[in-house]
Amino acid sequence: MNTKAKKVANVDEADQAAPAEPKGKLKTKDYEKELARLHVELVKLQEWVVHKGLKVCIVFEGRDTAGKGGTIKALTERVSPRVFRVVALPAPSDREKSQMYMQRYVAHLPAAGEIVIWDRSWYNRAGVERVMGFASEEKVKRYLQGVPLFERAMVENNIILLKYWLEVSPEEQTRRLKARINDGRKTWKLTPMDLKSYSRWYDYSRARDDMFAATDLDFAPWFVARSDDKKRARLNIITHILEHIPYEALPREKVKLPPRQKAGSYKESDHPVRFVAEKF
Repeated sequence: MNTKAKKVANVDEADQAAPAEPKGKLKTKDYEKELARLHVELVKLQEWVVHKGLKVCIVFEGRDTAGKGGTIKALTERVSPRVFRVVALPAPSDREKSQMYMQRYVAHLPAAGEIVIWDRSWYNRAGVERVMGFASEEKVKRYLQGVPLFERAMVENNIILLKYWLEVSPEEQTRRLKARINDGRKTWKLTPMDLKSYSRWYDYSRARDDMFAATDLDFAPWFVARSDDKKRARLNIITHILEHIPYEALPREKVKLPPRQKAGSYKESDHPVRFVAEKF
């Protein structure tokens, strides 16, 4: 059996199905209702992961503006940051550059009861480092040969590894980058590196294709989410995560607030407190 056939045999048919045609715009009300339902399930997952001491690693990769940050925010906004831990490493220091490539990432892998979410990851070398010339082709070749060994070690040490590539179209990427230029809330997202990367669309496409060919593994496959519609992408990815990490709802005791103590001899302080101005 060849490698490709082996992969198909080990991945759910739903994950192999071709994407459907784009749907109409999702209403905000419908999006928020479904997201709230998923948030309840994520809390159940969180409690199960802690209860069972599971170790989960979720990788998000994609081009600039693909929607990684928004997806991670939607995934984590109603859960504990002590359990759902986001890792977004800066550029490596001179010391880190002298280390084994994977070394800086190992320190952030999950311990029991943790879900680590990577906003970009060790796959930087397969993408931006390769395209922008920060790593030689020889280094990239050795790296791509080593990733399956690294990820097999993770899986064999009982880490649940999920890898997501957010696929944005060139037209939507252009629209989103233009929107950042004059929006004061988003200007921090527009860097000189983003502009250089924008001009090299097909270099990134080739790098992505090589990355998939080398690291789309039967024990650690890539899952691709079309992200031109950010709201649908977020819902689809969170649903997929919940389907791929087995969990159960733990029993919960009914909560009743205890009676509050009486004031007794307590009197309000006359210390001149500085209140925040109420302008709204």
